[in-house]
Amino acid sequence: MSVLGIELPGLSLKNPIMPASGCFGFGREFSGLYDLNKLGSIMIKATTAEPRFGNPTPRVAETHAGMLNAIGLQNPGLEKVIESELRWLSQFDIPIIANVAGSMEEDYIEVAKEISKVSNVHALELNISCPNVKQGGIAFGTNPETAKRLTKLVKEVSEVPVYVKLSPNVTNIVEMAKAVEDGGADGLTMINTLLGMRLDMRTAKPILANKTGGLSGPAIKPVAIRMVYEVSQQVKIPIIGMGGVTTAEDVIEFFYAGASAVAVGTANFVDPYICPKIIDELPALVNELGYDHISECIGRSWGKHEQIAYHRA
Repeated sequence: MSVLGIELPGLSLKNPIMPASGCFGFGREFSGLYDLNKLGSIMIKATTAEPRFGNPTPRVAETHAGMLNAIGLQNPGLEKVIESELRWLSQFDIPIIANVAGSMEEDYIEVAKEISKVSNVHALELNISCPNVKQGGIAFGTNPETAKRLTKLVKEVSEVPVYVKLSPNVTNIVEMAKAVEDGGADGLTMINTLLGMRLDMRTAKPILANKTGGLSGPAIKPVAIRMVYEVSQQVKIPIIGMGGVTTAEDVIEFFYAGASAVAVGTANFVDPYICPKIIDELPALVNELGYDHISECIGRSWGKHEQIAYHRA
């Protein structure tokens, strides 16, 4: 038995490492660098019903220990994603997590209904937490009742398990998590980016055309760890943790906090080989720490590991 194999709703993972949505496109560029079959899963770029060009440029800015982005969910639209991108990804033996976004409830329902029918899509990631679109996105992710309702509507039409992506830009992350769990969510992914801004030294104006953007990278890891730690003690559904992961040690820290898998985001832009590197390093680290299987690390910071058995693949 693999020391890294993890079973989650809809997902049989050979290892718990996957690129985060929006940081890997649909995998085409990375496939020329390494075998994508090495990954546990791929969270593909957000898909909306219609094609989106995204926000005006400039829409990316570097920060200390991270970056700001205001891409605005640019994507080719549902039809193209299904016919081209997901068909291309079907050559790989990995479960795909499709990120679903929209401006209105009807958009989410349409995308979820159709994309969940695709054979290599094993789960949905409901994107209710994007901080840099004017409609949809975070508007659904900051009100518990709204988030619960949208989760319920998507669950009714989806043919695969639904994971909800939570925003850190809320007063009470636990309240949001419990709301979507009540709405029928099969799991959570957390956290999305923190809302931030940079100003130009010469013009005194915002660097991003959108003015604000989502902060990601190592700078947000302590916030993500804290939120996973808090939420994992209050819900019964599994969490895919993310936010500043750059090393195998970061992965273990997320597991200790209560995550059952981990997504790697901004680090892919710095080192496109980061995911396979972490996957290669994890088994030795797990053994060095005295564990037989990585699932033994889940929630160890507060005792959840004592309740875990079903996660091992």
